[in-house]
Amino acid sequence: MTRVADVMTRGVRSMSPQDTVVLAAQAMDELNIGVIPVCEGDKLVGVVTDRDIVVRGVAQEADTTSMRLADVMSTNVRRATEDEDVHTVLDEMARNQIRRMPVVDSHEHLVGIITLGDIAAETSDDVAQSLGEISEPASPDRSSQSRASGTAGGGGSSARRGA
Repeated sequence: MTRVADVMTRGVRSMSPQDTVVLAAQAMDELNIGVIPVCEGDKLVGVVTDRDIVVRGVAQEADTTSMRLADVMSTNVRRATEDEDVHTVLDEMARNQIRRMPVVDSHEHLVGIITLGDIAAETSDDVAQSLGEISEPASPDRSSQSRASGTAGGGGSSARRGA
């Protein structure tokens, strides 16, 4: 049995709920990552993704220079523990279409993050199937369209070819 602790990435960057979204975006750019765990002290309280910043901040035309991570972060976060079996975590990732999960100890303290890449580097038997399930396209939510809404292009028989 391969445990999460055997394949996870340790020493991940975390931020406080009081940090600004601009600071988080700069850290994401610098580290070439798309997610940052949000902690109070070393206790995991949420995560913020580049998508959270765009959809919950920029797209709402909010003042991102003063907006805090607490305003845009996800708080109901699925997490793994160090002692869990990698295949169990991979199954949960597939069921919930999650590409990465924070890893906590028994006190909910952040100890790392596990990604599909971490798992793929260590095991390969279920990764291809899980990656397909995790990456299955979701239907767009068109319940409240913005000014940016428009028709989708490409793929139709009348689409310009060779442009």
